Amino acid sequence: MLTVLAGLGLGLSLIVAIGAQNVFVLRQGIRREHVLAVVAICALSDAALIIAGVAGLGFVIAAAPWLVVVARWAGALFLLCYGVLAARRAWRGGEELEVDSADAAASAPRGSSATLTRTRLAPVVLTTLALTWLNPHVYLDTVLMLGSIAATHGAGRWLFAAGAIAASILWFTALGFGARHLGRWLRTPRSWRILDAIIAVVMIALAISLVVPVLGG
Repeated sequence: MLTVLAGLGLGLSLIVAIGAQNVFVLRQGIRREHVLAVVAICALSDAALIIAGVAGLGFVIAAAPWLVVVARWAGALFLLCYGVLAARRAWRGGEELEVDSADAAASAPRGSSATLTRTRLAPVVLTTLALTWLNPHVYLDTVLMLGSIAATHGAGRWLFAAGAIAASILWFTALGFGARHLGRWLRTPRSWRILDAIIAVVMIALAISLVVPVLGG
């Protein structure tokens, strides 16, 4: 049981942070758009990476560091593009939160529209996969670091992995489905412009942070 809790604690410490993936899950949760698909992809991807790390993939990454460099550049390019799109949404505005009819009657401002153009499932799935698998930190933290620490538990390493996987499931479920409670503060186009501006800053800053170590090295 202590091994499982150790994995749970480490897993939470690695994923409970402001990052591109968490920001995207939060935004989809607030929009109430394909939340189950996004949460499932993030949790299952983390589970696959954790299992790979415990199984020994971390040694491969340590032996071929150029793989992380490639992931850094690919991830930075994707985050930059996503950040620019978010900045464009913030500049142009026009979005409002889509709400259920019951919510609209209870809390939507009088005279305001409660519509929001829904994104198709395919682009959301592709974006979620890209934000997860093109993030070099996921290989350094989830695969290499977590895999190495799990190895110290010997025969109990899979219990450690189970705890880390549980942490991922709990976090993304809470983040995705809990975000809808923030909707009351995001009923107007101005609120969404502010949110998208914050997302743009975070994404572009993360993109820069990914390539700085490569350029500085």
